[in-house]
This record gives sequence, C-alpha cells and structure tokens, in this order.
Amino acid sequence: MSQKLQAEKRETTSRGQLQSIRRQGKVPGIVYGQGVKESTPITVDAKDVQALLRNNPRAVLELEVPGIGKKNVMLTDVQRDALSREVLHIDFHKINMNQSVTVPVRIEVSGKSAGEKEGGLLQLVLHEVEIECLPKNLPEAITIDVTALQIGDNLTVGDIRLPDGVRAALDADTVVIAVLAPQKERTEDEVEAMDDASEEAASQANTGAKVEE
Repeated sequence: MSQKLQAEKRETTSRGQLQSIRRQGKVPGIVYGQGVKESTPITVDAKDVQALLRNNPRAVLELEVPGIGKKNVMLTDVQRDALSREVLHIDFHKINMNQSVTVPVRIEVSGKSAGEKEGGLLQLVLHEVEIECLPKNLPEAITIDVTALQIGDNLTVGDIRLPDGVRAALDADTVVIAVLAPQKERTEDEVEAMDDASEEAASQANTGAKVEE
C-alpha cells in the first residue's frame, strides 16, 4: 500500500525565493513525469521529508498536490548541504504501478551466526541489495537469517530468499554477508579478499531508484 504525502505546487525558482521556502520549514522539490517536459515544481513540509527519509525513503508514495491531483511517485534524489546536511531539494519520479522499478532495499540481519558464537565476526558487506519488482511488491527491507553461517562462510545474493514477485538486480555471486575468523587468526589473503568483495559490492550498488520510462 502506498504511503501518502502532501505537497504544494510552487512557482518560485530564484535562489532567494528557494531560501525563503526553506526558512518557512519547507523543502523545494520537483516531480518528473514520463517525459522531460512533464515536471511539476513543488514544496513539501520539511518534517514530512525527514520522516520519509528516516522511515522508508524507498517507499511508493501517493503524492497529492492541490489543483493537480494524486500521483504515484518514488523519491529518486536528495540534495543536502555539505556541512549542515540540511535537505535542500528533493526529486520525485512518477511511476506506473504496472511497470517494474529497480530499487536498492536495506538488508536486516536476523539471528546470531554459529560462527559468531565461536568468536568469529559477522561482516555485512552490503547494507542494501538492489532488486527489481512491481511497485506493489516492493518490500521495506530484506531480512536474512544468518544463524547457520559458520566461520569462513559467505552468503551471496543468489542465496537470499526473496519475496514472491521480487528478483535481485545484482550478480548472484556478489557477497552480501561473510563470517570472518577472529582478527588474530585472519591471514593477509583473507583480509584482502574481503576488501575486494566490499569494493566490488559498492561498485554495483545503486543509491537511488531507477524508474523505467
């Protein structure tokens, strides 16, 4: 079910006008349609934006703009101040509920691995996994049970049990979770292998939703 978000249409474009909007406790944004020319400048209450980013930034939203109506959208970009981290601008993209989207979804770990109980270290190589599905099937998170993992075991994208209607958009052999030996017992080769796996996973991960035109 889509989350609801209220917005207002705006006409302001200058830097001074945008700063005035932010001082009023609102965040300027834009809603893109199926084509480049189909865009609507909006403002959203800053508290609503923070709640969205804190709870589920990948959610399917029912965005209502008075005078325009309701649109099914997803958040695709967030611009922040480099120092204060204040949200300066947000981008939404209108989606077709009958077309697949590709979205990174956070990973949640369930249980304590057998390897950890023996003194090993559980390493979450990926904090998100990119998936493809219809918007109605989009999960808030992917939960992975790690209780059976022993020291030296890796869990890959191909090992994840995904909900019905959801498929992984990353290579099946991409390492998601690893259980390392206690630090004093790790060889240089093992440490280097995990560093390589982390770099490869980071290069494949996407920071925003991809919405098909």
